[in-house]
Order: sequence, then C-alpha cells, then structure tokens
Amino acid sequence: MTTVEQSIGAPMTRVDGLAKVTGAARYAYEFPTRDVSYVWPVQATIARGRVTEVDPAPALALPGVLTVLDHTNAPRLNAEAQASADLFVLQSPQVAYHGQMVAAVVATSLEAAREGAAAVRVSYEREPHDVVLRAGDERLEIPETVTDGSPGLVERGDADAAWAAAPVRVDRTYTTPVEHVSPMEPHATIAVWDEERLTLFNSDQGPYMSAQLMSALFGIELSAVEIVAEYIGGGFGSKGIPRSPTVLAALAARAVGRPVKIALTRQQMFQLIPYRSATIQRVRLGAGRDGRLTVIQHESVQQRSAQVPFADQTVSSTRMMYAAPHARTTVKVAPLDVLTPAWFRAPGHTPGMFALESAVDELAEALGMDPIELRIRNEPETDPESGKPFSSRGLVECLRTGAARFGWEHRDPAPGIRREGRWLIGTGVAASHHPDYTYPSSAVARAEPDGTYRVHIGAADLGTGARTALTQVAADALGIPPARLRLEIGRASLGMAPFAGGSLGTASWGWAVDKACRALREELDTYGGVVPDGGVEVRADTTEDVGRQADLSRHTFGAQFAQVRVDIDTGEIRVDRMLGVFAAGRIVNPHTARSQFLGAMTMGLSMALLEIGEVDPVFGDFANHDFAGYHIAAHADVPKLDVMWLEERDETANPVGAKGIGELGIVGAAAAIANAFHHATGERVRDLPIRLERSREALRTARAAERHRPGAGEPKPRVG
Repeated sequence: MTTVEQSIGAPMTRVDGLAKVTGAARYAYEFPTRDVSYVWPVQATIARGRVTEVDPAPALALPGVLTVLDHTNAPRLNAEAQASADLFVLQSPQVAYHGQMVAAVVATSLEAAREGAAAVRVSYEREPHDVVLRAGDERLEIPETVTDGSPGLVERGDADAAWAAAPVRVDRTYTTPVEHVSPMEPHATIAVWDEERLTLFNSDQGPYMSAQLMSALFGIELSAVEIVAEYIGGGFGSKGIPRSPTVLAALAARAVGRPVKIALTRQQMFQLIPYRSATIQRVRLGAGRDGRLTVIQHESVQQRSAQVPFADQTVSSTRMMYAAPHARTTVKVAPLDVLTPAWFRAPGHTPGMFALESAVDELAEALGMDPIELRIRNEPETDPESGKPFSSRGLVECLRTGAARFGWEHRDPAPGIRREGRWLIGTGVAASHHPDYTYPSSAVARAEPDGTYRVHIGAADLGTGARTALTQVAADALGIPPARLRLEIGRASLGMAPFAGGSLGTASWGWAVDKACRALREELDTYGGVVPDGGVEVRADTTEDVGRQADLSRHTFGAQFAQVRVDIDTGEIRVDRMLGVFAAGRIVNPHTARSQFLGAMTMGLSMALLEIGEVDPVFGDFANHDFAGYHIAAHADVPKLDVMWLEERDETANPVGAKGIGELGIVGAAAAIANAFHHATGERVRDLPIRLERSREALRTARAAERHRPGAGEPKPRVG
C-alpha cells in the first residue's frame, strides 16, 4: 500500500459533523417505526410503602389508551437475573422511593398516554421514610467493595499513631451535594418485539453490555437482543446500562404486541435517572514541618438506596496520589429511601479529589508553603497503595508547566489582600487524576474489491468524537486515507465491546480496531495486495492481549488552575480564567480532545458554584427537579478556558498509546476554584456549591475577623 500521511495526532474534523448539522443523524427516538405506541409512567407519590390498589378504569375510558400496566398484569421479568433491583419494573407492589414507576399507560399517541397516566388512581399504604444523609447515621456500614472493586476500608501502616505524632495537622470536613446528570438528549427508547427477538433503539453508552443485561432480564438468548445506538446526545455515565424507562418500554411493547416509544421529560430525568451521591468527607493530613506527609486519613459518608448496595469509589484517588507511609481510607454508606445513585462523570474521583485537594491547600497554608511545592515534595516514586511502578506519571510536569503558563510566580501567597475596585481577586490550584482502564474488545476489518474498507465494532459515540478517533486509528493501521474507510459502530450485533464510560472507550476499542486492521493488511499480503472478488474479512479480539499487560499502576494526571473574583459588597463570584494541563498518553485527535477537556472543566466549574440537588425530607424527592431550580453553567458563567497537554508516550498502555481523557478534566476543577475563593477572601468554604449565600457568609466572617485583628483599619494593598 502507498504510504499516506498519518491520521493519529492530526486535528481531523468530526466524520459525523455533516450528519449532525443537517439532521441526518438519527437518535434513538427518531427511528421510523410503524404502528408505534407510547408509554407514560405513573410515578409513586409516596417515598416508601406499598401499592394497595391501581384503578385503571378512568384511563381505559380515554380515547387511544391501549392498556394500563401495573405489578399485577405487567409481563414477568426473569427473577434470577443478576441485575439492579430498581430495574425490575412493575414486578412488585413495594415502593422504595418517591417517583418510582408504579404503573404505566400505553396509548396510540403521546398525548393520550400522558393524559391516561394522569387519570390512573393509585392507593398506597405509607411507611415512614428517611431520605437525609447524616454523618452520624447509626445504619452506616462499610461496604465489602466499592465500584472500582477495591475494599471499603484500606489501611497501610499505623494511621492513628502517625496522626498523633504529626507535627503539623489538618483535620477538616467537606461536603458535596447530590448532582444530577443533564445530557442534552434525555433517556429515550423505542422497543420492538418480533416474536422472541427484542430490538431496542436506545440512547445507550454500551450496546453490547446492554444487550447482555436485557437478555438476562427477559430470559432470552443474547443473540435475540439488538441494541441500536447510532447517535447519543450525552450520557455522563447515566446511560452506561439500561435504566428503568428502557425496561418499561420493552415490557410495554411485549404487553401490547406493537412497538413502544418512551422519552423522559426533564422533570422525569430528575426522578428516574440515577445521580451522583451526596458526600460528607473528613480528611486528616499529618506532615512534618518540611511538608512531607506522614499520614493521610480520608473517610467518605455517602448514600445508597435501600434496594441496591451501591458504593462509589470516593476515596480511591487518595490512596495513590501522594507519598505517605501511613494511610487509611474508608467509605461508609447509609441505606436511604431514595433512587439508587450511580455513575456520574469520573464517579467517586470528582467529589473525592475536591476534598483531598482542598485539604492539601489547607495544609500548605498551615505550613506556610506554596501549594504546588507541597504537592511536588510529596510525589511518590511508586504507587503508594500497591507498590507497583507507574506506567507513566506526569503530575509534576503538569504542575510546573501549568504554573509557568498561568503566571503562578507572580502570586502573593497571602490570602484576602488583592483588590480591583470592589472585587477581591484570588488564584488556586489542584491536581487531577483518573485511572487508566482498558477492557477487552473485538473488531472486524474488511477490504472490499472496490478499494474501500469497512471496520465495525460495538462501540458508542456519546458526542465525544469516538467515531472520528477510531477512524483515525483504523486508517493508520491500514495505511490508507480516512476517506477510503467506513466505520460502523452503535449496535450490539457488531460484537463484544465495553461501554463508553470510565474513560476507557478509545483505548479499549482502538486496540481492537488497530489489531484487526493490521491483521487485515497481513492477510491481504497473502493475496499479493489484490482484494479477491468476495472481499477479505478479519476479526480480532484483545482479551488475551489485555490479560498480558504488564502489572503496572496505570493512571492519567493533570493540574487545574483558576482565578476568581468576589464582589466585596454582593458576594458575587466570577471565574476569570482557568487552565488545565494534562498528561494522558497519546492524543489521537487534538480537536476532539480539546473539546473533551473544555467540557469537563466547565462541568467542574458548574459543580463548584451552581449544582445542588435540594432534598425535600417531607416528600422524599428533590425540590428542584428542573432547570428552573437546578442550575448548571451557562455561557455567561464560563470564563476564558485554556487547555494543553504533555507529549506523553506510554508504550505499555496499548499499541495505539491512547489513554482516557473524558473524565480527567472534571477532577480537580472544583477544588481549584474553591482554593482560589479562599485566596481571594481569606475564608474557606468547604461545602459545595459555593453559592451566593455561602460567599456572603464568608465575607461577613472575614470582615468580623478583620475588625478584631491588630492594626485593623490600616489600608490594605491594592492591585489595579
């Protein structure tokens, strides 16, 4: 084959861009379907108890209503399936949380289904409920494992003795609230049964893995389930597996014998789709006066549902971030009468690193040491938790490169003294971290007689640019221009592949694509480079390759910098600028990578200043269950964002050299902003988000402290 210009590393325009801007791209709800009907859920108005009666008569009397489903007449799911309890939709009269589906109306139009659902009468037997997370809850338990498979309690050395002996100590508690996923495309499904074959057009992060789950739930062969997810409008973890609306659509379609559609409203998204758990985190850092950590203790209290024993890996980053001979990390979960929390972008690591990186900043202040220098001084040579060598670790270079680019050397370390008119100005820094995961995958590469190539793999593109990146990987492996390649993704039937989550997609899928394409080139050599009339096809599987990876500690790292201003009179907070510097392996496409980092940093800003799910303890629901009350960052909130990455080549990662980047950019962003707020005002806010009322309270505290400080009344230095 003729040598062509390398695709990997080039800022290639998205291959699906034209389809998206012209409307040709089809999302789950848009696939043309004949004789389609619609299902609308009836949701519980109590937080805990049981359904005693469902009266369908008023709904059935309405034009267009086909049936009303509840726990007495819905098709049965496979009770032996290994699936989350909240996926067993309409299988029991028990109510585990407010908003749970307790019935559903299927009708010939969306309007009729919605009207019918409003007409269904449901009676309940109420039971006392508890939906409030408390640090002192007597039911708190340490789970055997958390979501990354590590134990809920991990210790090394003697953490208590080391704490007692530490010359300098920081002991602080930080809280993060419930956060809701808010993808542009809500959860949506079209379910179609053809005898015992189920097809789901689903907004789905992992078609193959979702097919496995649905086959288990409905007790049918895996080969009888097709998941179609050609285009997805975001997911952030919430679409990693099918959720209850998808199961409801499949149940309804089976019940009425015709295709069924469902698309959640934004309010239903807040009630039926899992969220990030609130956390109450206590971090204790002990160090010598030289700044070297001797002990790290990190405890996270978080919630799970009474139904499902979910526990996020909130303290996992802490175990390997900094060198300390003694450490203890603990996760405690409280079973509450709530919807099960689940994965949300960089699950666990995002709230966990907010607490750790805020505490490191507080330790730097206690030591009178620059916070970047403190982090560098505690850089480990090997993974402090496992003792394994790092496959790569670019944190120190990220910190130093970022400091130079951000202008950190001009920073006065004293907090609360920089003014521009009525604005207090401050800067902050925090580290980013995310594990580097790679899962087995399979891919097929095919050469056609007309000189074109086809590659297919059961991957999913959430809008991250996966289609484009995999096209680049395949083109380079085949030695052809991307224009001669057709990539097919987004279907379970395209083969085994992990979901688009955990920042593992491009690395996992890319390995399989690269292997299949290189094998195809070798196969074509046996034909003298001439493609026979029937074409040539090669399948590759990376299960054994992944199993042979060197036993190393694999991660990605970064450094986040932020400058904020706080209005001395109103407490208004504005972020002036942010910089993210990242070390995450080989960057396949600079265009899409930059987009990923910018989006993640924006989510971190939104977490720091705006996002909070306000729990209503009386009804067991969230008081702010739409965008009028649940605020996320808008264009006016986003400052000048600057992103760069290091030229990091980790030859042990995979043949492509790619690592995950999607979630790395959110981790540390909130801590950098919170640390900058402290530097601006001199007051520390340890509870996210730092909303206006918390900012004003911090300013009142600062003024009170100033009045009682020796020399009060003397003019402060001003800048600008």
